[in-house]
Amino acid sequence: MKEQSSAQYKKMTETPVPKLILMLGIPTTISMLVTSIYNMADTYFVGQIGTSASGAIGVVFGLMAIIQAFGFMFGHGAGSIISRSLGAKNKERASTIASTGFVWAALAGVAISVFGLLFINPLMRLLGSTDTILPYARTYAIFILLAAPFMASSCVMNNVLRYEGRAALAMIGLVTGSLLNIFGDWLLVSKFQMGVAGAGISTAVSQTISFCILLSMFLRGKTESKLSIKWISKDLKDVLLICQTGLPSLMRQGLSSVSTMILNGQAGVYGDAAVAAMSIVNRICFFIFSVGLGIGQGFQPVSAFNYGAKKYDRVRKGFYFTWAVGELLLGGFAIVGMFFSQNLVAIFRDDPKVIEIGNFALSIQLWALFFQPLAVCANMMFQSIGKNAVATFLSMLRSGLFFIPTILILANTLGLTGVEISQTVADILAFAVSVPFVINFMKDLKRLERAETK
Repeated sequence: MKEQSSAQYKKMTETPVPKLILMLGIPTTISMLVTSIYNMADTYFVGQIGTSASGAIGVVFGLMAIIQAFGFMFGHGAGSIISRSLGAKNKERASTIASTGFVWAALAGVAISVFGLLFINPLMRLLGSTDTILPYARTYAIFILLAAPFMASSCVMNNVLRYEGRAALAMIGLVTGSLLNIFGDWLLVSKFQMGVAGAGISTAVSQTISFCILLSMFLRGKTESKLSIKWISKDLKDVLLICQTGLPSLMRQGLSSVSTMILNGQAGVYGDAAVAAMSIVNRICFFIFSVGLGIGQGFQPVSAFNYGAKKYDRVRKGFYFTWAVGELLLGGFAIVGMFFSQNLVAIFRDDPKVIEIGNFALSIQLWALFFQPLAVCANMMFQSIGKNAVATFLSMLRSGLFFIPTILILANTLGLTGVEISQTVADILAFAVSVPFVINFMKDLKRLERAETK
């Protein structure tokens, strides 16, 4: 185990930064793409049922964002601390944080499950269900809520693996679950004609299987940090530290859920077709964005580990490389997507009204992809190195501080067009605010580098 730990430390601190980020980012990117594909598969198969059923996917997406918000809070919070602890060669601390984050994420999932099932109708209304969408959303949400504890705790295991530099192991669990979900959608929705319930069952079962695969990685000794009852911290300060470090993720995902709720509400004024169209557009954009996000998540463990090891030049080089790759990939996909926006929307729903609304919204939202890489990389960097206040503030910009007032103002002044362009406006504003934070921090890193060389 000592030789394994030493080899892992050498890998994380001596491998050329671009090579290391790609080594860790490509498995994560594959995981993100496959996860996005299974989300799109839900949209595709359920879209064959009808426009209202298609709208339900967008509504329940907000619920999944809530579950993921708590999962990512404990996952990113624990992962960041673990990576820095391993960088400082403190394995016991890493196991304590891993076990504590896992248990608290599972408890959060249980709480969401119980609360959601007790108040499912008002919850679906709150998330943007119309009268016609509600029956479909409620049916789908029941199965998602039953799987909530597994979904939340899987987020912790996935992120611990990534932050340890074992993204390939995390990929196995996520990709297997996602492929099973796609197969389940085809089998239960298309062949057995189970409708929205089939999609919900498929998602719940695949998430549970993914949980089991990820857990086996820890139980079989594939990781440096361990999951065990004996490692669970009884010190509330450890729980608070995990939550504090993961707060940017909670805010980012939580506000994403709130923004989805508001988006569905504003789009619902124009009927189920508008809700379905915006849901489809968001899935397509997230699929493209997941490429850049996957590479960015490959940067997070590099940033955290090397910051903990006081190799500040590697943090700086990693940021610039990740930003450049993100711009290249997302910009290229955005340009291609603009030429085929109508065709892309039509894949998921053949309703002319849905295609008309989605075509314009997708064309506009693709422009936002040029502004997202820097803002996302900045947020990931600050969170991974423990700059929690800055990371939390930046995480609130895109889906919260800018998006919510933007969509409310533009929807009231420009109508449906305002709904369609609001996300792009929010992304441009988030980019503008992130730039000075990055510039100042890069100056700080150079000062730290000079201090280390003296």
